[in-house]
Amino acid sequence: MRTTIRGRYDLARQSEFFGGWVQTAGHDGIVMAFPVEGWTHSAAVVVRQRGETAEGEVYGGSGTAWAQAMAVLSLDADGTGYPAVGEHDPVIGKLQREHAFLRPVLFHSPYEAACAFIVGHRLRISQGRAIRARMAREYGEAFEVGGTTVHAFPAPQRLRELTAVPGVNDEKVARLHGVAEAAMAGLLDRARLRGMPVGEALANVRKLRGVGAFFAAGIVLRGAGLVDAASDDEMTRAGITRLYGTAEDADRIVEGWRPYRMWCSVLVHGYERRARAQE
Repeated sequence: MRTTIRGRYDLARQSEFFGGWVQTAGHDGIVMAFPVEGWTHSAAVVVRQRGETAEGEVYGGSGTAWAQAMAVLSLDADGTGYPAVGEHDPVIGKLQREHAFLRPVLFHSPYEAACAFIVGHRLRISQGRAIRARMAREYGEAFEVGGTTVHAFPAPQRLRELTAVPGVNDEKVARLHGVAEAAMAGLLDRARLRGMPVGEALANVRKLRGVGAFFAAGIVLRGAGLVDAASDDEMTRAGITRLYGTAEDADRIVEGWRPYRMWCSVLVHGYERRARAQE
């Protein structure tokens, strides 16, 4: 499988910044495993960068799985105009150069994003990740890739069958069942949510049991993945104040990031998170 990378991109830096991927032998690529949208199967996908091309193999799937992996890496989007934002906004330009023109890494699907938010509610990030990893090992499909076993998160059909999940209370299990049902009905398909006006997509996702405004934004913006949607989360707002020295002009500043407002938001969000960790 191959995809031409449109715009500047560095897979190694993406992996370093976001982490969590299994590395291929020789560490020249990454491996991800996930239920493929349509929910007929799961797949493992190996991705390597060769100059301006992303190439790799799909285990247990097809071109649909490869396309989904490209969306996860924001490689389905045209980033050729991304540097221009930094040319007229020196703050963004500096962050772009420092992070090799970092793009957002998405959840494998809006379905997995919704599950992650529900499982992780009121838990530390590490606790939520550990529970989801255990769910993948116990209930998801396994794949052997280069001598390493990787596990996909349970597909919606399998998740709907579970009556109990260790570390997940009954209310959260009920919420997960609702997510699984919505996914099987096609209501959480990435293409569907991307094709809606942002407000409509958020309103649709908020119909899920236990999903409020914050979770809905995460499911739509980082699950479906929108290149030019503005993030209004507290961390990004605080990052704008720290970087630009003002909170009053935040809306005007964000408007200047078009047509890559979400990509720039991720840069600012990451900066603020690191700054707080160092304080």
